[in-house]
Amino acid sequence: MKKSLPIFMIICIFFINASAQVNLKAYKANGATVSVRQKGLMVSWPVGNKAIGKMILDLENGKPLFNSLQMGKKGALKLVAANLDPVFILRVGKRTLSPESGGWDVFFDRVPTRPYTTSLVKFEKGNASVFTHGTQTVVKIAGLQSENFSGSLEIILYNGSPLFNVAAVVSTQKDSTAILYDAGLVSKKEIWSTVAWSDVKGNLHVEKAVKTEGSENLEVKYRTVIGENTGGSLAVFPAPHQYFYPLDEAFNLKFTWKGSDYLNLIPDFGIGIRQDPIGDKRYVPWFNAPPNTQQRLNFFCLLSTGKADAVLNEVKKFTHNDTYVPLAGYKTMASHFHNEFISDVVLSGKPVPEQPEFVDVLKKTGLNIVKLAEFHGPGHPKGPDSTRLKELNALFKQTKRLSDPNFLLLPGEEANNFYGGHWLAFFPKPIYWIMSRKSDMPFESKDPKYGKVYRVSDKAEMLKLLEQEHGLAWTAHARTKASTGYPDKYKEEDFFKSETFMGAAWKAIPGDLSLPTLGKRVLNLMDDMANWGLKKHIISEADIFTITEQNEMYAHLNVNYLQLDQVPNYADGWQPVLDVMQKGKFFVSTGEVLIPGFNVDGKGAGETLQVNHSGKAKINMQLNWTFPLSFAEIVSGDGKKVYRKQLNLNTTQAFGKKDFSWQIDLKGRKWVRVEVWDIATNGAFTQMVWLE
Repeated sequence: MKKSLPIFMIICIFFINASAQVNLKAYKANGATVSVRQKGLMVSWPVGNKAIGKMILDLENGKPLFNSLQMGKKGALKLVAANLDPVFILRVGKRTLSPESGGWDVFFDRVPTRPYTTSLVKFEKGNASVFTHGTQTVVKIAGLQSENFSGSLEIILYNGSPLFNVAAVVSTQKDSTAILYDAGLVSKKEIWSTVAWSDVKGNLHVEKAVKTEGSENLEVKYRTVIGENTGGSLAVFPAPHQYFYPLDEAFNLKFTWKGSDYLNLIPDFGIGIRQDPIGDKRYVPWFNAPPNTQQRLNFFCLLSTGKADAVLNEVKKFTHNDTYVPLAGYKTMASHFHNEFISDVVLSGKPVPEQPEFVDVLKKTGLNIVKLAEFHGPGHPKGPDSTRLKELNALFKQTKRLSDPNFLLLPGEEANNFYGGHWLAFFPKPIYWIMSRKSDMPFESKDPKYGKVYRVSDKAEMLKLLEQEHGLAWTAHARTKASTGYPDKYKEEDFFKSETFMGAAWKAIPGDLSLPTLGKRVLNLMDDMANWGLKKHIISEADIFTITEQNEMYAHLNVNYLQLDQVPNYADGWQPVLDVMQKGKFFVSTGEVLIPGFNVDGKGAGETLQVNHSGKAKINMQLNWTFPLSFAEIVSGDGKKVYRKQLNLNTTQAFGKKDFSWQIDLKGRKWVRVEVWDIATNGAFTQMVWLE
């Protein structure tokens, strides 16, 4: 039986230096201990394994905020760190907003090519308050200011784990603003004996912490940098997906830093997280910061009484070591990769490796099925015919060669012809087709070398091909990029209403640090399509180019868990993959939140439920998670409106598994689905259950 720790509260107004006040009125018993001292605040919380963490905050200006961070068994705490200050550097640029580019959903923006500012966020400690969200304890301190942004510092501690989050929660009234931030922990004293991180190959690097050494940007794996001393270790890392705004390339841009005089703005020695403002030098949209939104410039810390390797192993658990874990009854699938292995390697005259790097990288991520999107630029989709057929033949040979019983590498393209905007084409077997047809050539012909060949001249023939060969199409990056305005513009077209048009693909575009979720752009489209009366589905898409071990792949990836018992054999075709997608028998995840089971009164995703006369129904979900969960949201619609019911899950702790059941009134509704999100804005969502 769990015992709550004693709670020491001073409910009265408490003055510190005649300026700072600590308000505990919203604090409730949740297992943590809070006490106010003369010039500070002490919070201790259960961190698992019968141990506690202890944080002493100094609320006097001019003194380090984190007076001490301790961890261990009660009565035998070890000092992990002391005299630390959180720091934030805010970059503020100009967002290009126009309906043609998708408004706030814009991707085609190059923020760092225009003037922007880089400033240290100033912190004059003001009034403080402590409040609870379930098993989370929140300390809020007013006094943050940077240019036209202002707000408060928030520290969130999570019962059951030595994890806490530090956030500058700031807002601006200025319109058309894009932002980027770096952050970390600094000290005027020599706190760390060593600083450690994993290189991109997974090897741990440990270097002596020298206070006089200038700052260095570190290329790391797992997005983590660690300070270590005799008392233990402290890991600093960002949210694994939220911190990484969308880019075409998943380059490793040295997302952590260590040392003194960082950016000539922070004289003290520190460790932290960072973003390169110029990104991949293609389209670089940064994060949205609409007026009056609460932007959370945040990072996580994990305490340990062990060495750096021990705390890094604990950090890695939050992302399953940057992999998608196996789930009984499911196979993992990722889609939309412009690696261009065929054009850049196979057909370029270069040596063709027996096992290409990109295949190793994808396999190590835990993917069973990968759908490519080749010939996106370097290919010849419209011919010449001989060149096009040669490219497809090479694609089919290589994908077959590189597939095995547990890894299916599938040919696919971002077709982008006939329908409007950008869209993906996917067939259940190798199909030779050319995206143009001269008037004297037939739609279907026989080639002596390649066999059946299709030539497509318009949207009607494109639909005919998909129907004839049981293929699927869906909108890529809907309502943004080159699909701005789509699929809305063709929602009345026969090809869109056809069962061959599956729906659209989900990716976290744009980035917005004020939201507790990712990718609302496509989730909103999902609801709209259902209210249009169409049974469409949403898969996830990566939509990235190069795939290397050096890259920061996991941050930019997402996954579909398909209801398949086995990976199809390439030689037999992969119709089961398309069948599962077309029927909606899958869920989408960032990887940290999993949905092994889901039904509404016994009907699973993609199925139809006859709602009883009362309209009452029960939603049943089995969930697995790493970071503590934040909330679930039941989303339903009646053909016109969208209804949302948010269910608080903030009593969950890290690394859990539980079956949930929720009663819901579905009277008059035509569809329902569920999303689940954790405290780091990782999440998962189901496909629709249709209602009659």
